[in-house]
Amino acid sequence: MSLSEYMKAYKSGKKEYQTRLLKGLHPTVEVLDELLPTRGTLSEVPLGLVQIPMDQIVGTKTKSRSSAFAHNFMPILRENTEFAYKWSRLSDSHEQEGIREPIKAYEYMNRFYVEEGNKRVSVMKHYNVAYTPGTVVRIIPKKTEETENRIYFEFLDFYEAAHMNNIWFSKVGSFPKLQEMVGKREKEPWTEEERRDFNSAYTRFTTEFQSQNKNQLSVLPGDAFLALISLYGYEEIRDIGISELKKLIADSWEEFELLEEEKEIDLKMDPAKEKPSIFSRFLPLNETKLKIAFLYDKTPASSAWTYAHELGRQHLEECFADAVETLVFENVTEQTVEEVMEEAIRAGCNLIFTTTPVFVTASVKAAIANPDVRILSCSLNTSHRYIRTYYARMYEAKFLMGALAGLSTEKDRIVYLADYPIYGEIANINAFALGVRMVNPKAKVYLEWFTRKGADPDGYIRQSEADYVSGKDMVIPEANSRMFGVYRKEGTDFANLAMPVWHWGRFYEQLIQTIFDGTWKYDDAPEGTKAINYWWGMSAEVVDVICSGSLPEGTRQLTELLKETIRLGIFHPFTGTFYDQEGVLRGREGDSLSPEEIITMDWLAENIEGEIPDLEELEESFRPVVLQQGLPRKKKEDKS
Repeated sequence: MSLSEYMKAYKSGKKEYQTRLLKGLHPTVEVLDELLPTRGTLSEVPLGLVQIPMDQIVGTKTKSRSSAFAHNFMPILRENTEFAYKWSRLSDSHEQEGIREPIKAYEYMNRFYVEEGNKRVSVMKHYNVAYTPGTVVRIIPKKTEETENRIYFEFLDFYEAAHMNNIWFSKVGSFPKLQEMVGKREKEPWTEEERRDFNSAYTRFTTEFQSQNKNQLSVLPGDAFLALISLYGYEEIRDIGISELKKLIADSWEEFELLEEEKEIDLKMDPAKEKPSIFSRFLPLNETKLKIAFLYDKTPASSAWTYAHELGRQHLEECFADAVETLVFENVTEQTVEEVMEEAIRAGCNLIFTTTPVFVTASVKAAIANPDVRILSCSLNTSHRYIRTYYARMYEAKFLMGALAGLSTEKDRIVYLADYPIYGEIANINAFALGVRMVNPKAKVYLEWFTRKGADPDGYIRQSEADYVSGKDMVIPEANSRMFGVYRKEGTDFANLAMPVWHWGRFYEQLIQTIFDGTWKYDDAPEGTKAINYWWGMSAEVVDVICSGSLPEGTRQLTELLKETIRLGIFHPFTGTFYDQEGVLRGREGDSLSPEEIITMDWLAENIEGEIPDLEELEESFRPVVLQQGLPRKKKEDKS
């Protein structure tokens, strides 16, 4: 029997012990008995024999067993002790035939604490063993709203389906998303083959990720793995070769860097004010002409949204007739978008606009593969470093339209017809309702969704007995319909009050100007890691409201005054005291909601009758947008 392996482990343990001591950290392994909260708040569940990931074994059950090990589970007792003798014998056994006897351990918050077999764990960690069998008792804490606790209870649901404990996340919602990404319904059981394939893919990824990381990022491998399969799909990553995986990880590194950011998105509320240096005016531009592709999921003749972007493209060509060439790709689908983007790049396009959130993932993949091509996606609250995203602060216009409707209604009942329950849309609805409330506290807003299964907007309007309706933002010219903006319809009597304007031409014009004058680069954060989202509004002339000429002069003047105060930043629609439907205070006197609070709204104002629908309540054809840009899904019990 040789003590040579023990001495190697002992040196590692002493180094770890001293390093942590100097940093003021606890130098020995964790002790479960010291971590557990007050008695009576825990429950125990025997799991039986479990394969335990070695890197998740972090301590001992009792304090009496902890003093022999440094924090990394390496021994710190001298070589002339009985402990060292037994450790060395276990080392010999491991080299000869492997340690097979299961340990006994407790699992708490997906970390394991040894009750019997501490020396075996130490030896196996020294030899870099990946897993060890163990008889495990799970200790379940009381459910709370703390982030780690919420993640753990999501893990419990995942474990019930997959019986795997080797992956962990830092964000709520990740375990359900993983289940979805591998093609499983909520709580759907995994087969043994599916577990084996997943463990193989995740182990290969973790090895390559940690090899390239070298402790540069504090990102969990699970978070990075989920980000990668969200981009490329689980099956592609599962079946990919080592060399291809290594390259994908390297190419996607900026996406992993984003995971470290507390604020992942750098919102640009107005066009860049920086001016290029005087020297740049005399230097030749890298590109004197831009070839720009616009990708539409429908046609301008069939979609008002596409029509608005097409008007923007035409405006762009008029502004930069000699410096810009554009290509249009219509009826692009999720299935064809990657092929279409490759076609646009082969055609020489050095700037691509994808005009629907459904194309975000394909946009990121194309940007990673073609770093010299600028790609922008029309979406909100999308966190990807390789592309820039853009949207408009339509809630500013909706507030004005709500005020107009509130002034005009005689029945104090107004219908709001909404499209998708996605980021930004809830802010539009609430801003409209707050505009109504500002001028008419008695009025109610009745909310219905075009995209809900069995939706009957006309029937809903009749049933609600409303006299004014906020309908679609715009219509295509061929539609021959006046059911847009805020309108009144009683029998054959029909009148439009106002309509909102998405002036994409002004957005595209100002953005392209930043490329030509050299200020595009100023939008990058100094550290260069945050995702950039342009969220411009009235101050950038990207959003407006057009009022009917039949409005009373006083109403028109009030509207113009409100519009100007919003444009100049003097007044903010989400300022002051207001409550949600549950009576929760959402706005305080003298304060305004932050952009992040507005974007991520998942509540409705107190003067709204209606609710935010779940994904399952929507028509199938509308779900891709909501899957990409929808609010975090809530369980039904949360709504009660």
